[in-house]
Amino acid sequence: MKLLISKETLNTYKSRDKLPLECEQCHQTFYRPKNDIQWAYKRKSTNSLRFCNRKCRGEWMRTKKVLNCKYCNTPILRFPGDIKRTQFSFCSSSCSAKYWNVNKTWGTNRSKLEKWMEQRLIEKYPDLKILYNDRTSINAELDIYIPSLVIAFELNGIFHYEPIYGKEQMNKTITNDNRKFQACLEQGIELCIIDTYNAKYLKKERDQKFLNIITNLIDIKLADKSHNYTNNCAHE
Repeated sequence: MKLLISKETLNTYKSRDKLPLECEQCHQTFYRPKNDIQWAYKRKSTNSLRFCNRKCRGEWMRTKKVLNCKYCNTPILRFPGDIKRTQFSFCSSSCSAKYWNVNKTWGTNRSKLEKWMEQRLIEKYPDLKILYNDRTSINAELDIYIPSLVIAFELNGIFHYEPIYGKEQMNKTITNDNRKFQACLEQGIELCIIDTYNAKYLKKERDQKFLNIITNLIDIKLADKSHNYTNNCAHE
């Protein structure tokens, strides 16, 4: 709300006097009663007095606004509704992950879950080469990739299923997930997607189930590989 008189002079007007405001969309002057303006200030909610009519409010909501990525400061465009639904805006899921890995103090911290997984897998398979957050195999990040077994694992949290950072970012995430799946298919990599939607914080008792899914598949792959090697040796 942009009041065209100073707040200090409000008391000089009567309660029903209409005071000038500037519309945020068309920038034309319109008028509202002093009581309405004071009430808006008291409630700390001035949304109802930001526009001269519903048409201007609708046009403003349908116009993308320029703001900067919270992580890299790159200029980006977002609809007001998407901005309102999110605490910060990011230009990409990569910037979002980098920022929250350092600054996030609530909810699911994906990096903590992955680090815990990494520690457990190293303990269980000390001689097995396992890549974490690898980008070299398909030109996209794989949370866990085992080249010798040609299998990869993705731990998909809430950001893959709900528009936490707006619908536009959600669509980008879906597109990236589909491209990643297709790239693995083309490279002959078996991609296992693990739904960690309900993992709102690191909890070993629950996260052990996710780890068991990974280790069970690894054990099956290792057993098959050993069986094939034994058969090849017998034929020779």
